[in-house]
Amino acid sequence: MKILTGEQIRQADLTTIANEPVSSLALMERAAESLAREICGIVAENDRLLILAGKGNNGGDGLAVARILHNAGFSCSVSTLYPAGELSDDCRFNFERLPGEIPVYRWDGCIPAEPGATVVVDALLGSGLRGPARGETAEAIEAINEFEGPVISIDIPSGMPTEPATETGPMVRADFTLTIEFPKLSMLLPATGGLCGDIRIIPIDLDPGFIDRAESPYRYVTPEFVVSMLRGRPKFGHKGTFGHALVISGSTGMFGAAILSIGGALRSGCGLVTAHIPRDMAAAMYASAPSAMISSDDGEVFSSLPRDLDRYDVCGCGPGIGQAAITATALERLMRTYGRPMVLDADALNIIAANAALLELIPPGSVLTPHPGEFERLVGKWDGEDEKLARLRSLAVRLESTVVLKGAYTAVCGPDGTVCFNSTGTPGMAKGGSGDVLTGFITGLIARGYAPWEAAIIGVYLHGKGGEKAAEYYGAESMNSSDLPDFIADAYNELYNGTEG
Repeated sequence: MKILTGEQIRQADLTTIANEPVSSLALMERAAESLAREICGIVAENDRLLILAGKGNNGGDGLAVARILHNAGFSCSVSTLYPAGELSDDCRFNFERLPGEIPVYRWDGCIPAEPGATVVVDALLGSGLRGPARGETAEAIEAINEFEGPVISIDIPSGMPTEPATETGPMVRADFTLTIEFPKLSMLLPATGGLCGDIRIIPIDLDPGFIDRAESPYRYVTPEFVVSMLRGRPKFGHKGTFGHALVISGSTGMFGAAILSIGGALRSGCGLVTAHIPRDMAAAMYASAPSAMISSDDGEVFSSLPRDLDRYDVCGCGPGIGQAAITATALERLMRTYGRPMVLDADALNIIAANAALLELIPPGSVLTPHPGEFERLVGKWDGEDEKLARLRSLAVRLESTVVLKGAYTAVCGPDGTVCFNSTGTPGMAKGGSGDVLTGFITGLIARGYAPWEAAIIGVYLHGKGGEKAAEYYGAESMNSSDLPDFIADAYNELYNGTEG
């Protein structure tokens, strides 16, 4: 799913109106009906909804939603920031269509007390915002943020720009954001995304031809996209058919990282998994992962290369290996010797960041999986989300590799500079070891036969979906990284069986 700019969204509306053809009012009604249906699934029958409406299309959407919900039996009232004469044509039309039973209040600096609203619907500003919110609109945003009940924003929280901006003002803190057709870039970035709450995508069938033609380096990963990449499993295949993954991980005091990464690799569907670990950890690995083979390192850390490197289709390296000088030397030897794709994470990335010359040794087609701190060490500090994204794209293109910048809505950037934001996951995954599982899982998927970029997209999506399932079972607070491999397996099977929602 493409992520378009605010201007592209405006053009998509206009193209839909011209080509379908459909009037702007009919398109607004289509959007309002879909928004109202979604709101019906969020609020309770006895809730009292207050719709705060601006003067443009976002306000028009909100006013149409108020009418539809009122006709469906919900208690609705409206507060407008502008007199009817200042409303856009479509907004004014929907204002005039409000049933007489709906109380309408002129904004006077605070949310009106009389209707006793239990839910606020934010329809002040949409994706056409230019510059920060000011004046009465800024005042209304602050009032919404002081409201104690749930807040539902239409399309985007008011005051939030569609793309990262250098100058911003107050923004609504929403509990739900009902974004029309596709999420907006700012909603997926750490600086602003936390204000959106639960994001629901509301399709309204904008012109597909325009969307196909629109140029954008940004995508949002959907279940359908992941399913389209999945490979079948031939009936007469054997373990050699499905690839051999090597995972170099663990050191004294960090053996859990090896267990977790191997656990992820074993759930990938690849035929063989070999763990290259310190010799004194072999017994524990056999006990925890008997399906894996062992390549023993004589040291307490990664210090020697596995024999017969050519037999491995892909090498994952980094979880828990430490940053000792002997390990840095071994990593450099590995990168100079092994000419196939690698999955590099954690300490491997930190070693590379400390010696920038090692970047040039990363084989093309590799996958790097940094968290924000590791990414900063690789590319330096950035000033704002737009510069961070630029550095992400630049690094992936320069290395001809895929870079997975982990976090909420993990950003997977391919070697062509396309950035895909993941749509799964839970804050419960923000615990040590979650990334180790992902490293092993992506490594195994590449061995399984997926292109590195595909493996990263599929791996991140299923890793997040497994996290959601673990949170449902144990709770976000109590789940931990060792739960992930088994729940990833559940998510993987559901996706294959077509039951993923």
